[in-house]
Amino acid sequence: MPPSVEDHRRLLGAWQLAILRFAVTLSDSDRHNVAALAVELDRLGGRRSGEDSLHFFRRTSSRLCAAIDGRQQDAEATLDGFCKQIEEPRLRLAFAAAVGLARSKPARSKPQPKRDQNLFRGLLARPPAPL
Repeated sequence: MPPSVEDHRRLLGAWQLAILRFAVTLSDSDRHNVAALAVELDRLGGRRSGEDSLHFFRRTSSRLCAAIDGRQQDAEATLDGFCKQIEEPRLRLAFAAAVGLARSKPARSKPQPKRDQNLFRGLLARPPAPL
């Protein structure tokens, strides 16, 4: 029975989580896990003709791991491009934070409303407080 679309989505999510885990730990075992999931994703993609199989996920995994390790010149562009492709918002934010892409935007301050000069008109002045 061929894998369903939901199976592909789960495997893709597992691959993205594996990349996040590698970004956090930088361990070789996590890098190998990313590579193993990439092989499985490429295998599910089928073959074009003969032995010319798709290697998209393997190439992408290799580029991402190199960018995370800092061994790639355009690392920030690679990581930013991958981050924008992550559909799950929490995973996207976690990945951005793990690789240092999360930039806090300055909070916008609300303009203070101007006080009405006539606000206290007509009120009696308070007597001074005793010392």
